[in-house]
Amino acid sequence: MNVDKITGFDPDVELEDWGPMDEADLETPSPVQRGHFYYNDEDIGIMAGVWDCTPFTGKMAPYAVEEFMYVIEGSIIMELEDGSKTTISAGESFIIPKGLVCRWIQNEYVKKHFVIFGNENAKAHDNPAQFGIITPKANDPVVENKNVDPSMIIGAVPVQHGLSYYTDASEQFTVGMWHSQPFERPAFEFNHFDLMIIVEGVATVSDGAGDDQVFKAGDAVFVPKGAQYKWKNDEFVSKIYCAFSPKAVEAISSAAE
Repeated sequence: MNVDKITGFDPDVELEDWGPMDEADLETPSPVQRGHFYYNDEDIGIMAGVWDCTPFTGKMAPYAVEEFMYVIEGSIIMELEDGSKTTISAGESFIIPKGLVCRWIQNEYVKKHFVIFGNENAKAHDNPAQFGIITPKANDPVVENKNVDPSMIIGAVPVQHGLSYYTDASEQFTVGMWHSQPFERPAFEFNHFDLMIIVEGVATVSDGAGDDQVFKAGDAVFVPKGAQYKWKNDEFVSKIYCAFSPKAVEAISSAAE
């Protein structure tokens, strides 16, 4: 059942057996993979949850979906066609663009949070290799956001900075970094899906009606489209976010033509 309110992703949530991987996609025997969906809408292609898996190596091939991941335990090596390799370890996040030719090499147990945009009608970028494996870092340079809407702020308007890492070809799936000085936002209806990974600081996220949840560095916060959402941070906060803003099915199909 899909969550309909602000939800913290529990890294220790009970996981279900997801069965074997397709051996045609593997260079090694099929691993044991388990997972839990907090959200899974096959009509629009958005999936978000927790996954773990024993070691395996995939074949060099185009990646089938857009995916954002935050590694909770273990490490992954992503290899590209040119032989270059990127290692992503616990506490780090990464993005694999749809269509990027790559190989997944996993030499140890891994657990991760994930957001997948897998609508088969949404086209990939013409040259996904231009992006490679994208690895957001806490100290990446950011630029000041000059367009903070004061109507969405309670009290003084804060200084905020941000950085966009990736947007898919259909302009629905976006990953970025966001920094903010202390501020408070009034409750409103959230107009997209968002998984936020708190990098630094502490924030209180609520529905504005008493369901207050406190999140700190390393925590994952998921806000589904249509949820009541209120934000407050009393100290500097930095987060990585993966936002998904669904378009009409007709628009997705047209983009693929």
